[in-house]
Formats: sequence, C-alpha cells, structure tokens
Amino acid sequence: MIQVEHLVKRYGGRTAVEDLTFTLEPGGIYGFLGPNGAGKSTTMNVMTGYVAADGGRVVIDGHDILRNPIAAKSCIGYLPEVPPLYTDMTVREFLLFAAQLKLVPKRERKEQVETLLEKLSLSEVSGRLIRNLSKGYKQRVGLAQALVGNPKVLILDEPMVGLDPKQIIEMRELIKSLAGEHTVILSSHILSEVSAVCDHILILSRGKLMASGSPEELQRMMQGGTTLSVTVIGEQEQAKAVLAQMEEVEQYQFDAGEEEGSIVIRIETKEDTDIRKALSVALAGAGMPILSMSRSERSLEDIFLELTAAEAETIEEDEVQDEAESDLGNDNIQTNDMGAENEDEIEDESETEGGESDESDL
Repeated sequence: MIQVEHLVKRYGGRTAVEDLTFTLEPGGIYGFLGPNGAGKSTTMNVMTGYVAADGGRVVIDGHDILRNPIAAKSCIGYLPEVPPLYTDMTVREFLLFAAQLKLVPKRERKEQVETLLEKLSLSEVSGRLIRNLSKGYKQRVGLAQALVGNPKVLILDEPMVGLDPKQIIEMRELIKSLAGEHTVILSSHILSEVSAVCDHILILSRGKLMASGSPEELQRMMQGGTTLSVTVIGEQEQAKAVLAQMEEVEQYQFDAGEEEGSIVIRIETKEDTDIRKALSVALAGAGMPILSMSRSERSLEDIFLELTAAEAETIEEDEVQDEAESDLGNDNIQTNDMGAENEDEIEDESETEGGESDESDL
C-alpha cells in the first residue's frame, strides 16, 4: 500500500529525515513514535505531498507522490496536528464544503456527510459553529474531513494532543474502528498512545528509523536474556544441582529468603528462552516447593529510551567533533570573508523559515 524508499529531507543545513525506508501493508494501524524533532511530522508532510523531499520517493497505492501527485493524494486523508477548520461554518457546512473540494460526486455528498456525522458522534453538534465547539469535538470534525471521500490511507499527526483523558479514550476507539477499511498512520511522542492503538510501531530518532515491529516484536528484539526471581524452600546445594542440568541458565545467585528455610534464586537465562515450566518441574522433583516466581522484562518505555538515547549520544559526539573542526577552520578566516558568510547564513535562515511550515490546506 505505502512504500517509502531512502527518503531525505533537509531544512537549510539541518537534516530532518535521513535515508528513511519502510513499507506499510493495507488495513493496519501504524504508529510513528519518537521524541520532539525526530522527523515524524516532516515524514508525514512528505508522504502527503505537502513538502517536497530532497531525495528518495514515496509511493501510495502504486502512485508516486512526486510523479503522479493527484492520483496519490486522492488516496490520502490527512489530519495535521492543528486541524484545518473553517470556524465560521457549521460542522455540516464544513464537511459538505470538504466533500466539494475533494470532488465527491454531488449526489453522494449529503449521504456521505450524514454517515460521517453519525460515525463520529457529531450529529448533535452538526448545526453548531465550529468555533464554539470543544477541543475534542474539533478533533472529531478534523478527523471527519480527513475521512471525506473514503480515502484508503489516513495520516494523523498527533491526533490526541490537547485532549482530556476521556476524549483520548474516545479518539483511540474511533481510530481502532477505522482499521481494515483504511490504512491508518499516526504520530506521537507519547508511547502509551501508540502502543494502545497501533498494530505496528516505527521508532524514529533524529530523522532515522531506529526500530520497527509490533509492540511484542520490539520487546522480543530488545529483550536479550530474561531474569527470573524464584523463592523456594530448600538448600543452595540442592538448587545448584537442579540448575546445573538446565542449559538455558546463563548464571545465578542466591539470597536469603524472608520465610524460614527459604532461599531466593536470581537466574539469568539465554535470549528467547522461557524456563519457568521446566524449572518448576525440576524443583518440585528435587523436593523444593516454590513459594513464588517472577519474571522481569524490559518495557516498551525502556526500549524507546534506550534506542533514542543511543542515537542522541552519537549525534552529540558528532556535533562536538564538528565544533572542534570548525574552531580550527575559523583561525584561517579573513575579515573580508565575513560578509559572504553572513549572506549564506541569512539565505539558510530564509530557506528554513520557508520549509518548516506545518499549516495545511484541505
């Protein structure tokens, strides 16, 4: 459905997206996850055709967004972080206007709008001016305009931003209900939002794709070995004899248990192994009753922080090296060259200001 190949986007001297490649299958809910400035919104703007890439290509349902933009854009419904609403219109007027802009056949517009009003629970406010609606209702109206024309792909940039907890839950359910009929892509810097809604997560940092997979796959990919904490009744020598027979055990240590006659065994196992069942049988066979057993796993938050922190450290090291090289070069700069340098900086700033706009037309 969607192919992004070696995508590059720069604003002046800053690279916002660097050699980004991924493929999204039809009907899924995909989440772009990353800290602020990771390149999520830039990637979405390029995918919608609002911003031109400096390299690579984007193909939507077989249509190249650069070579065949009209056909590609007809497949996309877009909800930017700030919904593009005409606040002096009523909800129904605005959606009918959006249907006209998206070239929905005239005979189908009214029926399609009424269906969307019902589907997004907007019927009761359909006659109200958009300016008088709450933040949550405005987000629903923005989502409704993205759905006008029944696009195959929905791109949602921070769709839960500014919503209260009840509205966030409602928006999650709305987005989940769209899966299958639409391919949904949403961005967020909040992991709980992405993991609660998405089937597949793409973690971005500094414009690069750091990891990609389902929440479960990401956990397995980054998990490494597992740590077990087992409290049993018995002696350390008995436990050592049991553990010596299990090849999956990497290492272990003992602590005194709180209950009389008990010991706590902390076991580290090899990657992608689960020895809990076999360990239970072996300890029971050795006459060592198990009082408790717990398994520690890294959360998605741990994985996210590790991936993004590692990239940030690499970037920081590169910046320090670049700064040192720049300082050496500055020793050779003549006074009469400063004017040309300032002109380059002004030009770079102008390019940046012209390229970073997040506003969007319907």
